[in-house]
Amino acid sequence: MSLPTESITRRSHIARLDRLRRSRLVRQNLILFLGGFSAGIGGFVYHAIATRYLGPRTYGEVAAIVAVFTVGTTAYQILTIVLARYSAHLQAEGRPGSLPYIARRAALVLAPPSMLFLAGAALLAGPAARFLNLDSPLPLLWTALAMVAYSYLAIPRGLLQGSQHFTGFSVNLASELAVRTGGLTLLLVLGLRVNGAALALVAGAAWGILLGLYSLRNVLRLAPEQAQLRTMVHFALTAAAGTAGILLLYNVDVVLSAHFLNKHSVGVYGVLNKLGTIVYFLTLSVSQVLFPRVVEAVATKNHPGRLLLMSGGIMGLLGLCAIGGFWLFGWLVLALFGPGLQEGLPYLVLVGVIGLGLSLDNLLVQFFMAVHDRVFIPILAAACALEAALITLFHAGIGQVVGDVLTAVLLLLGALMVRWLLLLPGLRPEMVTAEED
Repeated sequence: MSLPTESITRRSHIARLDRLRRSRLVRQNLILFLGGFSAGIGGFVYHAIATRYLGPRTYGEVAAIVAVFTVGTTAYQILTIVLARYSAHLQAEGRPGSLPYIARRAALVLAPPSMLFLAGAALLAGPAARFLNLDSPLPLLWTALAMVAYSYLAIPRGLLQGSQHFTGFSVNLASELAVRTGGLTLLLVLGLRVNGAALALVAGAAWGILLGLYSLRNVLRLAPEQAQLRTMVHFALTAAAGTAGILLLYNVDVVLSAHFLNKHSVGVYGVLNKLGTIVYFLTLSVSQVLFPRVVEAVATKNHPGRLLLMSGGIMGLLGLCAIGGFWLFGWLVLALFGPGLQEGLPYLVLVGVIGLGLSLDNLLVQFFMAVHDRVFIPILAAACALEAALITLFHAGIGQVVGDVLTAVLLLLGALMVRWLLLLPGLRPEMVTAEED
């Protein structure tokens, strides 16, 4: 290659790197990735501490209540997405004064169902504990309280995400897990065991609420401007279906394994599930950045399909790095959780693939929800039903359950990609425009 050609090539590479550095999408992904990565590490440490301190058998109870907690935070996930979408719309319209109004109204609307939920949890804790083979129903009561606190946490996080305050959102994600893990350590030392693991969930959620309100202090001081909350209801059903489906995909396996497998196998599978979801949460920031950006891109006709492809590329790169880490250092990863878990080693790469597949499923679901497409709902529901049916029919051991989940996640990914390809040519700005009453 001649010298002038080398010089031109070098300048081209430098220009490309400079464009990448200046890219708003890349910058926002990096900010939120740091928070999500820190939260993922916090989740890893939380479960590692619980496993080492309690042992695989008792940790199986912790894995079960965390799975119940995660499924039970469906309301949090739905409200976060609904508020993020609506606040992104209000921000685009230049109406920031509506944000404090919808925050206060959402807090008031949540109060009655929260009280009813806690009352119902008190009545059902006993039967639920027997189904999950727990020694006591008390951890489920603390878990119910954590679910309610998490529902309120959705208010500041939804506003932070929708208004694209990704630094505050990132810090909130990371610090909540730090408080949860620190609280777990203290409560285990105090001898609270499974109850301590559940109370740590409450502590993390409470901290997240306080920090979120602090991050939004300037927004909340604005003179409130009334907004139509009924506008959000049009989107809530779509958000509910998408959120519940993704949550079930990575939690129903733990709940069913707690019922079908012996306690030691439940503990081992619980660790594998958490390692898979660490890959999911490691890449979750990409979906969280994509959601408000798609609303903006479709409204301005600014290549939403390209946004998804770029986000998928970032997510795939991060996920493959994590899977490579499992392949190279799987023995060390399991050793950090304590003895008695080596039978899970052959499945580590597979659960990494499950985590990445789930991340890509969620990325597509977030895209569909951003444009208010509902065709994905029966596809997602069928995948959830398939996963539950496969585990119910094939649960002879850990390997079969891993295979069941992998099958459901990858089939869902293929079906969602087909739906995206069919939807993309018909995207229109009015699909993301809020309907004002």
